[in-house]
Formats: sequence, C-alpha cells, structure tokens
Amino acid sequence: MSETEWRIEREGSVGSTNDLLVARARAGESEGLVIAADFQEAGRGRRDRSWVAPRGSALLMSVLLRPGGEPDQYPWALVALALSARSALEPWGRVDLKWPNDLLIEDKKLGGLLAQVVGERVVVGLGLNLAAPGEDLVEATSVAGAWGVCLGRDEVLERVLAELTPRAERLLTAEGRAQLREEYRDALATLGRRVRGYLENDIISGVARDVDQWGRLVVVGDATWTLSAADVVHLRGDAE
Repeated sequence: MSETEWRIEREGSVGSTNDLLVARARAGESEGLVIAADFQEAGRGRRDRSWVAPRGSALLMSVLLRPGGEPDQYPWALVALALSARSALEPWGRVDLKWPNDLLIEDKKLGGLLAQVVGERVVVGLGLNLAAPGEDLVEATSVAGAWGVCLGRDEVLERVLAELTPRAERLLTAEGRAQLREEYRDALATLGRRVRGYLENDIISGVARDVDQWGRLVVVGDATWTLSAADVVHLRGDAE
C-alpha cells in the first residue's frame, strides 16, 4: 500500500464510520478506502458499547485493509492502525497501548479501535480524542487536555495514514507481522502489569506476560491463560 493509494472520503454526521465502510466493503469496495467523519451518532467500542465524542472534537475514521495470512492473523490489522496512531502523535508526547484496543496517555483513555472482518478484508475504526474526552465509563483524556496542544483532524489523519503505509505492507507477510508483534510488545503498557480479565463466563487475574503470534494476551497467575478477547483492567500499583 503506497500513500497515493489511500482514498479519503469525508463525511459530516454518520451513524458509524465502521458500519458505513463495512457496507461499502460488502458492495465490493477495494482496500485503501478511508472514511472520516465529523460526528458519529452510533459510534461503538468493543462488545457494542456506545462511544460518543462531541462534534468536531475527535478524529473519527475507518480504513479498509487486506491483511495477508489466515483469518487468525487478521487481528494484526487493528494493531497496525493502533501503532500508526501512536507514532503519529509521538512528536507531542508518549502514547501507550492497552490490550486489546485502547490508546492511553498516563493510563487515561485517549482513544480506541474496533475491527470487523469482511471476507478477506478488515475494516478498522479509530476514535482519537483531540480536543475533548469522549463519553466513556472509564477515565478519559484528550490531546489538548493532556499536552495543551491543538491538532487539526486532517493533520492527524494524514500523519496516521503516513505511518500506516509501511505497516500495511508488513501485514502481508509472516516476517512483517513478526515485526509488528515486536513493535506492539514495546508499545503495550499492559505487559508486565497485574491485570484482571473479564471473560464471558469467568474473571481471571495475573500478570500479563506476552502477546503471542496471533496477538493474544498471555496472562500468568494461578494458571496460564491465553486471551483472544476479553475486557482487561490494569490493576494500579502492581506493575512488575
């Protein structure tokens, strides 16, 4: 994927950029399409939780990618966009990642991602608080609130896509995905932390030790768990 192949469509108010792009993908749209919106009326996080940001306050975007490998490798598409958003903001400050899909500044939520598989393609959405925190059940922050800088949405979008260009190429090969895994380990604030994981039928706790070759979180406590999907909470004061 080269920078010239990103095709950006800008919308005013939409239900969800992910929903819109999923529909386009099902209609035959090729990879590289990016939809950005001023406002989402039905923005979602994981497990269909609502995610609402004040109009014009956040970068709200979704991108259509075609990763390589088998479907169990598709989660790296979300990781690629998360790492790209992190790097795009690096000139202004440090952003950490929280498994599986959050961006943090000093343990406060800056943004989140959501991926949906459509055949051999993946729609990955990103919501990034620039001017104000979104409405969320957890403590949130924004670029302006944390660092005192005002960044335009178009500027950040361009920077994110520039960072995503090489990472989208890495999605296509086993060697490239291994590179993403190493970068992810370095960026992941979850590793080395005591965590609590809320599974569908259980609650587990232990130390997050690693992410495996499929991006699953390895937690070691009374047993060893490998989590492909879970709500994970960082337990304060228990980093190792």
